[in-house]
Amino acid sequence: MSQPRRSPVLSRSSSGLPGGEKTHPLPESIPEETASKDTQDTVSAPGNGRSSWLSLDMTKSEWEILIASTCLKVLLFPAYRSTDFEVHRNWLAITHSLPISKWYYDTTSEWTLDYPPFFAYFEKLLSIPAYFVDPRIVDLNNLNYGAWSVVAYQRATVIVTELVLGAAVLKFVRGAENPTMQRIISASLFLYPGFLIVDHIHFQYNGFMFGILLWSLLMARNDRKLASGFLFAVLLNFKHIYLYIAPAYFVYLLRSYCLSPTGSLLPGRFLSLANAVILVFLASLGPFLLMGQLPQLLSRLFPFTRGLNHAYWAPNVWALATALDRVLLKVVNRGQLSGLNVNVSGVASTSRGLVGDTVFAVLPTVKPIHTFMITVAFQTIYMGKLWTNTSYKSFVTAVTLCGFTSYMFGWHVHEKAILLVLVPLSLLAAENNAYFRTFMIASVAGIYSLFPLLFTPAETLIKIIYSVLWAVFVLRPIHRQVYQFPQGVSAVVLDVLERLYLAGFPLLQLFVTLFPLYAQWRSPSRSADRSQGGEDSAASALEFLPLMLTSVYCAVGLVWAFIRLSVIYLTLKD
Repeated sequence: MSQPRRSPVLSRSSSGLPGGEKTHPLPESIPEETASKDTQDTVSAPGNGRSSWLSLDMTKSEWEILIASTCLKVLLFPAYRSTDFEVHRNWLAITHSLPISKWYYDTTSEWTLDYPPFFAYFEKLLSIPAYFVDPRIVDLNNLNYGAWSVVAYQRATVIVTELVLGAAVLKFVRGAENPTMQRIISASLFLYPGFLIVDHIHFQYNGFMFGILLWSLLMARNDRKLASGFLFAVLLNFKHIYLYIAPAYFVYLLRSYCLSPTGSLLPGRFLSLANAVILVFLASLGPFLLMGQLPQLLSRLFPFTRGLNHAYWAPNVWALATALDRVLLKVVNRGQLSGLNVNVSGVASTSRGLVGDTVFAVLPTVKPIHTFMITVAFQTIYMGKLWTNTSYKSFVTAVTLCGFTSYMFGWHVHEKAILLVLVPLSLLAAENNAYFRTFMIASVAGIYSLFPLLFTPAETLIKIIYSVLWAVFVLRPIHRQVYQFPQGVSAVVLDVLERLYLAGFPLLQLFVTLFPLYAQWRSPSRSADRSQGGEDSAASALEFLPLMLTSVYCAVGLVWAFIRLSVIYLTLKD
């Protein structure tokens, strides 16, 4: 007989999930005092295998994961790095060399400072040791500096600041209902392929900022909602992309912290939360308000001159719409569907991976107001559900769906924004089979959608092997814990289709690997008697085919995961 499963991270479960999912009652919250006592009791127990190094509450296996992952990241120091590496080096130089009044005006480099002030202060702190490592790192006019000193220093700062994430996922284990399963989820977050690809190779600081988000979610789990709101306000002032999930925080904190069960306002709590948030924003924006620079700062944070799609279409609804528009254009050009009008300005748009305004040739062109209205409409539906059910599980799901909605329908979405979906969704992975299937599909499609960020041959095997190993060691044990055989014919059919979809990724990778070789074999240089114009046109048309197929195939899985999670949440009983 199988034993009842317990959720590793969630504090309350509900029934009524699709497909007859089983859930188990959990406490509404885990008070910090109880969690701390449990942890202390465990630490003090003899023979429990915990290390006393530096008096840190870590097991031997946790130390091994930390050391092994750090060694791998150090070995990746010489790996490919994107222009984001120079972006952050230039921000070190800006914040070190210029007074604060000029930070958001400097245009010495094309990589101007366009993150909120807390991140600028963060760069200022990092610039202090950078000067002692190599003064040329923070030289404002030393553009595109690529010496080993700056490579090692900036790579090391990513590793060190990512410990904020490591501390958060460790804390999630302490006091969890099912520490064994939570330990797998925590390890999966710390070793997440998305962070390895985007931060430790491509180069950014997502691990550090998602660490703050996880600390905020942990505070919500432990019923410390004021601290949760404070940390989220801090996070917003590090990177404004987290505005995508702000509606979930607003509704959750208002309904569960500022209002009584009868709906009356609790003035003391409301003022405490308001003062905490105002204090954070004054610390961030205050200097720029006093200098009258707020309009300039906002113009850097919110540029509205970009197109619907990024150069590489983020795999969302608009990627599918763009691909459909390309297909319809081909059909119309062949004389079929002659009743459709073709927008001439849209014929060349979105077909060559360029950044700019996206104009559809056949479908109606999408404007920023359209994406905003659709996003708000979907988020309003989820916020209505959250208002009636403010359990921790409901909150985390609402946070995930807010990020998912913005990713699906937002304007000029970057492919890296999928982390805003996958990180909070990881906390729900072991809740039950329905959540796990959603997590599995979204994770596989989402991680693969990041592969084009690393396009150099040297990193191809790294991203594939690392991602496969992560999937084996994370997805398999959770699957064994929560799997339930599909109930009903329709559920069996869906299960088969989902498995076939996942099985298609190795074939897609094979195509992405071999197609450039085939295209090179067919290049015009093979024969002087070929028509130069015709071959150039054909080569140009096929140049971005692997990227387009990657985007479209990943979009199919992510759209389906979005639909799955929406149905799970909206049918969740209060």
